[in-house]
Amino acid sequence: MTALLIVLMLVAFVLLDMIVRRVGRRMEETRIRREREKALDTAVRLDFTHDAKSLKRAEVPDARARILAVDDEPIVLDSFRRILVLDGFSVDTVESGPEALGLIQRHDYDFVFTDLKMPGMDGVEVVKAVKHLRPDIDVAVITGYGTIETAVETMQHGAVDYVQKPFTPEELSEFAKTLLIRRQARAEARSMPTVHIVAPENADAAPGNEYCVPGGAFVAPQHTWARIEPDGRVRVGLDDFVRKAAGRVDAVRLPEPSRELKRGEPLFSVKSADGTLRLSSPVSGRVSAVNKSLEGHASWLLDSPYHRGWVCVLEPSDLAGELPDLMIGRPVADWYREEIARLRTLRQTSSGGTAIDWATLEREFLAPRRPRKRVGA
Repeated sequence: MTALLIVLMLVAFVLLDMIVRRVGRRMEETRIRREREKALDTAVRLDFTHDAKSLKRAEVPDARARILAVDDEPIVLDSFRRILVLDGFSVDTVESGPEALGLIQRHDYDFVFTDLKMPGMDGVEVVKAVKHLRPDIDVAVITGYGTIETAVETMQHGAVDYVQKPFTPEELSEFAKTLLIRRQARAEARSMPTVHIVAPENADAAPGNEYCVPGGAFVAPQHTWARIEPDGRVRVGLDDFVRKAAGRVDAVRLPEPSRELKRGEPLFSVKSADGTLRLSSPVSGRVSAVNKSLEGHASWLLDSPYHRGWVCVLEPSDLAGELPDLMIGRPVADWYREEIARLRTLRQTSSGGTAIDWATLEREFLAPRRPRKRVGA
């Protein structure tokens, strides 16, 4: 009986929690809607004649985007404000192209929606002028049935899409949301680092958001590079991925000369206030030389990874057998993109998109792992 009572109490608690959460969400949605409706009411009372004679502005808190709509029909602009503000957009509206151009030079907008057929300055001219003055703004065209062909032509001048009037609230809402998703996707793509195969001497000057794959050098799955010297020995260093992910190196511990080691065993380590990173050997062999200059210039590992920042030279014991497990050229670039995406996800989940601790960096990216299958360079 006691067990049944406990179960019933747990069920009641779960149901009550669900109800409280649902009520809370509805209350929050109601609060947000009231704020947006208030913004709509405010728009018709404020005087913005110093910006543009016909300007009406409706700003909402935490707007999804800022839109400027231009149309010579006030009733259409009223529809824009009513529909888009309730969807969470801040909206400015004006009744002429020249007013719109004046506003985009003084204010930041994500989108301009322009009617095609307007007296004086038509929509085609607005599209051309906006893209000339502010190429960062996305321009969408409002068109009637008889001007669809012209609306399509405006896309050659930089318009991103068009919507046909008369439109329903649902159609305009969906149109604006789709444009926002596209814009956000482009911004995300632009923010992603690029990966290039470059000559080693060019990697030093690459910007922070550009990852370099050293031409002519192999890269191991544990992020060390290996370049085969003319005498058959292998020069080793820190690859560009760890260089960018680490961000700072204060000291380096070099391997002992003449040391024998197997592929994947710890070869050298780097230190900073963030901790210690241990880097593995890309091949098996004996350490025949070390870069003693790094003991006084540890920053060379990051400043000049493929030139002054080399770590050691190995006399390989099974180069022919281990070489197929390393990567070179295009496969490295493709793999880097996967690693960069994984690093980006870890940063977002661990510390809001800034950095990850070195213990996680070593565990996730530098720990011995199964070699990737190497395809053609």
